[in-house]
Amino acid sequence: MPKTITLRLSEEAYEEFAAGAKLDNRPISNFIETMALRHIEESSLIDPAEMAEIKANKSLMKKLERGHSQAKALKGKFV
Repeated sequence: MPKTITLRLSEEAYEEFAAGAKLDNRPISNFIETMALRHIEESSLIDPAEMAEIKANKSLMKKLERGHSQAKALKGKFV
């Protein structure tokens, strides 16, 4: 269920969001939500190209799989 929030913006920030929303032909609330979610995704999740590079490293993947198995079995050293 959608939630309603109150957001206080400076005039300059409001104008930037309004201009971006107008360019995308959508409501300012949707534009702000999309930009916020995009920022969270980009700053907290791994980049797809970086993940592909990790998965391509067979030696690293073996070590990760071994460590995962040991952690599940409560074996090994945890630091």
